[in-house]
Amino acid sequence: MWASALIRRADAAGAFAAVLHRGDPDSGTVLVSVRGRDGQHVLYQSATVMDGSRLWMADTPTSEQAVGAKIAKRREGDSDLWVIEIDDREGRHFLTESVQTSS
Repeated sequence: MWASALIRRADAAGAFAAVLHRGDPDSGTVLVSVRGRDGQHVLYQSATVMDGSRLWMADTPTSEQAVGAKIAKRREGDSDLWVIEIDDREGRHFLTESVQTSS
């Protein structure tokens, strides 16, 4: 349900979004890959904070190949993993929860 809402928000704004891999509907970790106009990808990973809310950690922009390799490695060790890809000219992620960039 959460993934469907994210895809609807992206579609409504003129972006393309799709689920590339479905994980466990109740407890799966989520990765969101966002491709911007410049071809750079940003990978967002969900995390649960102490109060139970969801926080997103954003990697630095990188190539499609590098993001693909990270996703493949994560899928090897986590069969419950969800992977959503968003293609947006403006590089928007459409996440409604807090986003933090990694250092």
